Amino acid sequence: MHRKGRPHKGEYGLTNIQLGWLFSGFFWVYAFAQIPSGLLADRFGARATMRLSTILWTMSSGLMALAQGFPGFFAARMLLGLAEAPAYPAGTKATGYWFPRSERGTATAVFDASARFANVVGVPLVALVAVHLGWRWSFVMTACFSLCYAVAFFLGYRDPSRHPRLTAQEHRYILAGGACAEGTATAGSGWATIPHLLRQRKIWGIILGFAAYGYFFTLFLTWMPNYLVRELHVSMMQSAIYVMIPWGVATIGELFVGGWLIDALCRRGYDDTWTRKAMLMLGFMLGMAMIGSIFTHRPGWAVFWISISLGGLSSAAPIIWSLPSLVAPRGVGGTVTGIANFVNNGAGIIATVLTGYLVSLTGSFGAAFLCASVMLLAGFVAIAILVESFTPVGEPPACGIAVPLSGLAEDGPVKS
Repeated sequence: MHRKGRPHKGEYGLTNIQLGWLFSGFFWVYAFAQIPSGLLADRFGARATMRLSTILWTMSSGLMALAQGFPGFFAARMLLGLAEAPAYPAGTKATGYWFPRSERGTATAVFDASARFANVVGVPLVALVAVHLGWRWSFVMTACFSLCYAVAFFLGYRDPSRHPRLTAQEHRYILAGGACAEGTATAGSGWATIPHLLRQRKIWGIILGFAAYGYFFTLFLTWMPNYLVRELHVSMMQSAIYVMIPWGVATIGELFVGGWLIDALCRRGYDDTWTRKAMLMLGFMLGMAMIGSIFTHRPGWAVFWISISLGGLSSAAPIIWSLPSLVAPRGVGGTVTGIANFVNNGAGIIATVLTGYLVSLTGSFGAAFLCASVMLLAGFVAIAILVESFTPVGEPPACGIAVPLSGLAEDGPVKS
């Protein structure tokens, strides 16, 4: 829910530089909590980690409505960042448990596209509430949504080995298809795994790809409404309507291209690595279409170029988000996701702050969009060179004999 409920600089007297720092407040704690969150998910499982997370982010969302001035908003967003930090490490780990490799693209697309669709629905809804009731009521609304999700997660989620309606035959099917087996990590445990992971070329390719991806998406996630209002001179309600279009295209692209199409091609026998890698590269190339918006001051054309950009990179999103679970040694998918998402959100911090300074210095968003395009190009090169295949990396030599895949589960024995 951190994507919604952003204070408006006119109401609170904030400069562009202050807005940049305020937008980054969430990401400071969120980024630095990624690796510990991944370790917690690997140690205690996705279910327990996310239960704690949903409780904390419901509480912190409500505190946004009580914040006073810049320091209060900044502190509240930092607390929200801590609360939501486990979402992607635990979510990616759960996706790895529940889906074979041939279905991982669609599953990850549904998981990640919800973030895109939240902007389609949430941005105009928050704008409507803010215009008629004030910004504080928009924070109250997001807190209520967070509470609903917390209740749904508590009641609905179980790991495969503990789910009452999953049959033994179904469980064997997803494991045979390459789903991650529940159990203790065979590649060591805790912080001891990190030095080994950071010596792997594939991990560095993923890290640099996530940095480019995070910079781009965070810039548009935080600054797009302000860009439309400031640069294209539309009203707040008009900007909310315009924002729906690129995020809608992003949602459709992620579900049908990055999800369904990739899985369909892999099931038909196309090479897993080259199919995913080609779509990933194409998505990064289309992402650079954002440069087209620099050369227009017409809202329609700006939204057109941004839609191509967001839609293209969103089509690659399920692939990049599935990489940690595809290449991680057994039991440390949460840790790999935590490392990647730490860099992802670290780049997001730079994007939010640097954009504020660039807009103040240049008077436009042109330089900010150019920086994002350069980041995408760097990510493109890193993935193309460093990620040769999407198979798991080797385990530390000291780990000895691997534990059998069918032997252990985090919350109980694997069904047999």
